Amino acid sequence: MLTKDIKLKSFSKTNPKKIIKKKLELIIKENSQLIKSLSKNYKDKYNFKKIKNFFGNNNIRLIGMGGSVLGSQAIYYFLKEKIKKKFFFIDNFTPLIKNNHKSKVNNLIISKSGNTLETLSNVNVYVKKNDKNIIITENKPSYLMELATKLKSEIVHHNNFIGGRYSVLSEVGMLPAELMGLSPKKFRQLNNLIKNKNFLNQLINNTTSILDFMKKKKYNSVIINYDYKSDYLFKWYQQLVAESLGKKGKGILPIISTMPKDNHSVMQLYLDGSKNNFFTIFYCKEKFSQKLNKNNLLETYKYLGSQNIDNIIFNQKSATEKVFTLKKIPFRSFEIRNRNEKTLGELFCYFILETILLGRALNINPFDQPSVELIKEETKKLFF
Repeated sequence: MLTKDIKLKSFSKTNPKKIIKKKLELIIKENSQLIKSLSKNYKDKYNFKKIKNFFGNNNIRLIGMGGSVLGSQAIYYFLKEKIKKKFFFIDNFTPLIKNNHKSKVNNLIISKSGNTLETLSNVNVYVKKNDKNIIITENKPSYLMELATKLKSEIVHHNNFIGGRYSVLSEVGMLPAELMGLSPKKFRQLNNLIKNKNFLNQLINNTTSILDFMKKKKYNSVIINYDYKSDYLFKWYQQLVAESLGKKGKGILPIISTMPKDNHSVMQLYLDGSKNNFFTIFYCKEKFSQKLNKNNLLETYKYLGSQNIDNIIFNQKSATEKVFTLKKIPFRSFEIRNRNEKTLGELFCYFILETILLGRALNINPFDQPSVELIKEETKKLFF
């Protein structure tokens, strides 16, 4: 068990390196804003009562790119059954998405720099003069700060010391979560996790295993996802790992594979293709799952009559683990028993700590993205 609600079957046992344990201890002891944001000690830079009164009960359109929006999407879709308010995410250049609901939609605009080209372009298309807007951005001169004054928008300051992809448990993810009716305190689980020896030991063991895979030239981290409500959780994870570790000719390529659909496309490659992959299998228990109608089943498939969709998915997941074991394919397996803020917060903490730990072990700065800035600069030149 990783925690009470998360069963983790780790990669095959390796000898955990003492240096990895020491690096983890140093990361947890750091007095950084990022580590604080994972704990209940973090103080949000907004007054939720004021925000709630400003927005009212209207639905929310969240405009942002990458880390500014992926954390909120992960939260929204993972916990959607608990959320009454509708959120619309504008996270790319797409045809104009019209609001077909009778209720008014307010805008939540997020950009750390305040100058993200795609975000500014989408704001120009979607935001109307009389809309109510809240803007989350750094407290410094930028396009969004100037626009906020013009539109008389509420401003929440983005923590300058927390990068976008790490910001899910700061204002960037927790303000939207509160608007969804969720509790930030339940997400921020680091205080409990650092007292959990099993959590820390499995984190160290899995990090050690991943480093060993990289030495063996296994650079593809394939997520075998059996929970469609976690699609955006792994899109968040994909950015976190790729952007944090892809430097100096090193890195891991996170690949998201949606199950059971991908059993009928790429699974053959995973089983019998090149051996440069390692796998994370993910499943979440669904308490309310549609049952099959046994009266409509032919005699040859009557054994499915007492099953529901979740049972079928679980058995497929278990069968995949068995075949991977027989074929000696490296994998770890997460089994989520309760879908709530606490569990999702534990997953956020786990993956953030694992990524930082990998960066430190590889002598890579896990917090910058220097080459992405080059594309931004070259794009800007083309407009002149």
